[in-house]
Amino acid sequence: MTYESPLFHIDADQPFEPNHSEDPGLDAVEGWIFDQRDLEKRFGQVFRRSIDEVLDGQRTGRYDLYIKTGQGRVESTEKTYLGTKVEIVTRAEFDLGYGSPMDYVISGQHVDAKFTMGTTWMIPKEAMSHICLLMRADDKASAFQVGLLRITPEVLTTSTNGDQKWSVSAFGKSKIRWIIQNGELPKNLLLSLKKESPGTVDAIFRASKDYHGSGNGGQLRVNELFRRVRGRLVDRTTVVTVATQQDSPKRVRDARTHLKPDGIIVLGHTKPSPQIADQLGLPRPDKGFWVSAKLTVLDDHSPRRSAVIGGTRYGIWEPGDPPCEAPRINQETEE
Repeated sequence: MTYESPLFHIDADQPFEPNHSEDPGLDAVEGWIFDQRDLEKRFGQVFRRSIDEVLDGQRTGRYDLYIKTGQGRVESTEKTYLGTKVEIVTRAEFDLGYGSPMDYVISGQHVDAKFTMGTTWMIPKEAMSHICLLMRADDKASAFQVGLLRITPEVLTTSTNGDQKWSVSAFGKSKIRWIIQNGELPKNLLLSLKKESPGTVDAIFRASKDYHGSGNGGQLRVNELFRRVRGRLVDRTTVVTVATQQDSPKRVRDARTHLKPDGIIVLGHTKPSPQIADQLGLPRPDKGFWVSAKLTVLDDHSPRRSAVIGGTRYGIWEPGDPPCEAPRINQETEE
């Protein structure tokens, strides 16, 4: 599965207006979906969960679906299964009925789920005349699209692939009824870092290369993650992928202890961490997220953003600032 340029140009999202067409079945499915709450957030989570489950970073350390060969590669069978996983998670998220012969029943209509991470969708002959819920995710661009299309010969290419499947043609793409045109896929932090700074990701995973103690050195990698990736939200999936261990909260709690001499704090979702993050101008972590920062002691007259912790005023460390030991935070919590 190669990384491609965006599927096609997509205009800004427009509010749903009923489309009084000659396809009442398609109208009914479209209307039902638009009646659901928080569509973009929920579909984004569907794709994020599905991709993360296939990558299985906790066991494999993988975070990049686009690797085809060598260490960390994702097998073609796993990529094929990703489409099935998206179908299953979508059904569970929206409580969709089972269809026959298609995947779902929505407003009395049989609807087939089709997912791609490429530039088009592959359509089997069984879907002819049926409605397809077309879904696409791009983990590199943190983007996704969801739309509906009634399958007819006019919207497909004339030739088939080796599996006797057609692809949606350029004309067919112009006929898609978009549910979400420019969806924001929850970010894959490690994949984003790989693009921005490959050396950072390498350093994180190499932090345990000389480790010979018990376990797999996951704590050293988590320490390096929070040492190097400061001022950005780090999610649970990133932590367990780096650690290749299950107990992410414990790894984070232990990282606080290991990073304390370097002046680095790791803030979570329980008080007073969110308030400290606000005061220091850091992103506020919700449950399942953390943010780290290196601190320095400021005097009371400093104009810089600061937080008073344990009676001492701290700000974000900048080059030239004196080092300090990090204060203890959230000492009575289990996050």
